[in-house]
Amino acid sequence: MKKVILLACLCCTLFSCEDVEKKAGEKLQAAREAFELGNYNEAKILIDSIKMLYPKAFETRRAGIGLMQEVELKEQEKSLVYLDSMLQAKQKDFDAIKGKYTFEKDAEYQNIGNYLHPSQVIEKNLHRSFLRFQVDENGVMSMTSIYCGAHNIHHVAVKVTAPDGSFAETPDLGEKIEKADFKLGEDGNVMGFLYLNKDKNIKVNYQGERPYSITMTAADRQALASVYELAQLLSSMTEIKKNMEEANLKIEFVKKKMEERKDNAQE
Repeated sequence: MKKVILLACLCCTLFSCEDVEKKAGEKLQAAREAFELGNYNEAKILIDSIKMLYPKAFETRRAGIGLMQEVELKEQEKSLVYLDSMLQAKQKDFDAIKGKYTFEKDAEYQNIGNYLHPSQVIEKNLHRSFLRFQVDENGVMSMTSIYCGAHNIHHVAVKVTAPDGSFAETPDLGEKIEKADFKLGEDGNVMGFLYLNKDKNIKVNYQGERPYSITMTAADRQALASVYELAQLLSSMTEIKKNMEEANLKIEFVKKKMEERKDNAQE
């Protein structure tokens, strides 16, 4: 009697396992069909559901791991193609306008050069106070406040004001200087403010021991707008290149895992 009950239990377990594997296999087949149609996110969701719904479907889960690797590989390869096309388009836009800028780079001590508007090269702006704008090859924009006058003012920040009274101000650098550099994003949104008000008369107040102010020239406002737009283009190109590097690393990683899985299956 005990043998009959034991045999019945074994049969139920066997049929139960077969049923689980069958249902899990149906999920896996649906995932593969989604993958072949290019619905990668749907395929990943279906593969993940197998582990949650059928934790004991070991064979199917192992097959699911292999399919997941195929999905991730194809996903990254597709992303890489898209990123490359975007980069080519951005590069074309950059090549069309880069001749409008002056490029400065000292090979002896600079790894990255800078672009600036021709009207703001140092040789053309001796003996005057102004805001100078530039962007490096990676798209990092910066502003330099330059003071030139009869007396030291030891300015620590600059404030720019539009005709309607709205303004933006750089953070206080905490040291007395006559020339200060501010990167975009660390400038109290001064450059963004200037770009939004590029067609208006802007008053620039040097914040220091002595009161000093100037009105931005139309040429300086044009230089700001031009360099600002170039910075947006170059920074987007840098971001695309970064994403492409990450995609390539992921592709290498997935291929390595797929190779390891193949080797383990052959042992």
